[in-house]
Amino acid sequence: MDKKFEELINFYKEVDNLTSKLNERHKTRLKCKAGCFSCCVDNITVFEVEAEFIKKNNVDLLKSELPHPQGFCAFLNDKGECRIYEHRPYVCRTQGLPLRWLEEINEEELIDMRDICPLNEEGEPIVNLKIEDCWTIGPFEEKLAAIQSNYEKQTTTENKMTRVELRKLFDVS
Repeated sequence: MDKKFEELINFYKEVDNLTSKLNERHKTRLKCKAGCFSCCVDNITVFEVEAEFIKKNNVDLLKSELPHPQGFCAFLNDKGECRIYEHRPYVCRTQGLPLRWLEEINEEELIDMRDICPLNEEGEPIVNLKIEDCWTIGPFEEKLAAIQSNYEKQTTTENKMTRVELRKLFDVS
């Protein structure tokens, strides 16, 4: 295992473990499957550590194949399936799940916000779901930012929290 990516791989394992439990819990409502690409939008950016991980694990794809036409994710094939599924970034690992986050209204008031892919709305209203039945946005994004910071310490003297557009990973010269 490449030491530079060990922390990221462990992070993905933790995310996948938790998302698989949520996927199981919501299996009757989730329409997500191979070929569904409603969430696979264009112009997604990821931290540099994730971009480099994708590049390291998909050298042939990035050199010999073309990105999907603009409008959807560059990594979709002609059937709408992800060509880097095993090495997909964090944002793609949580798509489709009921999402939860807190918005600060003022210093004393937080509002519990919820969202879900429109294709997965059928079933109990997401506002009624227990906290543990939703993917809470925030804690894992903080962990990923820390992984990016650690990666930058290993690879550069700067700490820029660099983000990379997925489409730009393709070698289309």
